Amino acid sequence: MQSRDVIAAMAADSGTPLTTLRVDGGASRNDLLMQIQSDVLGVPVIRPRNVETTAVGAAYLAGLGSGLWPTRAALGERWEIDRVFEPTIGDSERNERYATWERAIERAGHWAS
Repeated sequence: MQSRDVIAAMAADSGTPLTTLRVDGGASRNDLLMQIQSDVLGVPVIRPRNVETTAVGAAYLAGLGSGLWPTRAALGERWEIDRVFEPTIGDSERNERYATWERAIERAGHWAS
């Protein structure tokens, strides 16, 4: 739910709604977590074949700098999808779950005086 809060703030600031979420890193290997993210956000979550994109990105930059790859577009062609997680719940259930989250956050804010 925190991801939803952050993404909603980003969408409000940019004026651009989220239509898909691309993920990477070790946590993205967890299918259940990725499905939960898709359900919470209501958008497809796209996981690449190689989830270690930080290291790959550094190697790509070095390759660009040395002339191994001629353009950034050539690198984009190397990105491959492993799996797309689609939302499995509807807007009504998603909004009910989020309302529960908001109530929990409100209550947690008053635990100490």
